[in-house]
Amino acid sequence: MKHRVGTYCARTDIGRVRLTNEDQALVLANAYGDVMMLVADGMGGHAQGDFASRIAIDVLGDAFRNKNRFWSTGSVKKWLKKTIRHANKQIYQEAQENDEYKDMGTTLVVALIHKNKVIIANVGDSRAYFLLEQKMYRLTEDQTFVDYLFRTGQIKEEEIKSHPRRHVLLNALGITPSVNIDLNVFSYEDQPVMLCSDGLYNNLSNKEIEVVLLTDDSVDQKCDMLIAIANKNGGSDNIAVALWEATT
Repeated sequence: MKHRVGTYCARTDIGRVRLTNEDQALVLANAYGDVMMLVADGMGGHAQGDFASRIAIDVLGDAFRNKNRFWSTGSVKKWLKKTIRHANKQIYQEAQENDEYKDMGTTLVVALIHKNKVIIANVGDSRAYFLLEQKMYRLTEDQTFVDYLFRTGQIKEEEIKSHPRRHVLLNALGITPSVNIDLNVFSYEDQPVMLCSDGLYNNLSNKEIEVVLLTDDSVDQKCDMLIAIANKNGGSDNIAVALWEATT
């Protein structure tokens, strides 16, 4: 089996407004040619959000490191569901047993590249994108109240960013004993994949992101530049970005 060759970067930043950084980002590659990318945006304030997002990243990261070969796309989907549910259970139990972590939760977006497919798992409003033919394509739907209003025709797209309830999530990890996971499979032909938290896409337009991703800079430089622009544009939240570029 051909090993996948590429470069990757995962970065987070506190932004310019928040007092703590509750975002987590991670990219891992295994010996079988699979790549797993993760972004989690914790919520609950102070230590809680940071703890929730760290549990999510640690549970998935450890499970991926210890996983034997995936034999099919179906086995990837099954593994992702099981592992994300395990992370949800762990966060929920911590929140129930410790007053300090009451009501904590986290978003989670995962991209797992396996052979010629990428499997996307999403809980909340962090996002996954492809860069295809010099254009950004979003692979996830935000599980938010405003996105629901937009999809049901109650508000226009341009109203989303200024809506008073734009931060209300309809789904998150660790809030209830069970979790709904959006799982989708896309064909993969070595295009760049980017995951990010809302702290990035709320402070940069798609065009601004495209311009950075289309440069000849390294993945590290691109991630640093995206964060720098997000902060220059206000840095209204923590920022997380994970980027994978295949080397063809």
